[in-house]
Amino acid sequence: MPGRYRLHLSPSCPHCLKIAVAHSLLGLEDACPVTLLPAVPDGPGGEHSALRPLYEASAHRYAGAAVAPVLSDDWSGRIVSTHAPDIMRDLARRFGGERPPLYPKGMEAEIEAVGHLCEQGINATAQRAGRADADDAERDSALGSLLRTLRSLEGRLARQDYLLGDRLTAADIELWVSLVQLDTVHRWHLDASAVHRVADHPALWAYARRLAGDPAFGAHLDLDGIARRHHAHCRGLEAAGAAVQIVEWAAHAPDRTASRQG
Repeated sequence: MPGRYRLHLSPSCPHCLKIAVAHSLLGLEDACPVTLLPAVPDGPGGEHSALRPLYEASAHRYAGAAVAPVLSDDWSGRIVSTHAPDIMRDLARRFGGERPPLYPKGMEAEIEAVGHLCEQGINATAQRAGRADADDAERDSALGSLLRTLRSLEGRLARQDYLLGDRLTAADIELWVSLVQLDTVHRWHLDASAVHRVADHPALWAYARRLAGDPAFGAHLDLDGIARRHHAHCRGLEAAGAAVQIVEWAAHAPDRTASRQG
C-alpha cells in the first residue's frame, strides 16, 4: 500500500546509507517515504530521540536505545523492522516493481557472502588495523587480511563492471558503502604507508568512483555528517593516514541539494 510504510534514516550511518541507496535504485520515493534523521545521534548508545515514540509503541517498557535504521508502519505507528539486511530485502521484494532486481533469483547466497566479506574482511579488519591499543604484530596481521580481501575484489572488478557480473545487485551496495567507510572513517586511524597500500587497487577504487557518480549512490553521501558522526563517537587516535584521501568523494558525487530539489 503506497504511503503506508516509512523509512527513518541517517545516511551518515553505513546501515542507513545502504538502505538509502537501495531505496533510490528501486524508485520508492512515493511508495515508501523517508524521514531523514540528524547525522549525529542525540542520545546515548546511538539513540535518535525522534525514534523513541516508535520504539515505545512497539515494545512495552522498551529500555534500549532508539536507533536507526527503522522501517515503520504509519497506520499502526509501530516498527516493522530495524535490521538493515531485512529492510533492504523487503524493499526489493515487496516494493521493487519493474526495476531491475537487487536480489536476482539464484544469487541470494552470493550476495549474503559478499555482505559477510565486507563486514569481516573490510570493516572489521580495517578497525583492527587502526587500533591504538593493539601491538604492531596485531595491526600488521589485520592490515594483511584487509589487503588480501581488497586484492581478491580487485581481481573481480578488473574483468567485470559489477561485483557479481554484468549487472548491479545488492552486493554492489554492500561493497560500495564499505569502501566509503574505509576511506572516510577507517583511514583516519591507519598510517600513511598503509593507506597508500589500500589505495593501490585501481579497478576497485575506479568502481567506487563510478558508482559515486550515479545519483542513486552519490546523492546520499553526507560527507560532513559522516565526519561529524565519526568524531563525535570515536575515541581512537588520529594517524598519518588521515591526510591521505583515496577518493575525492565530493568531486564524484552529484550535488546533494540540487538532487533533492530536482
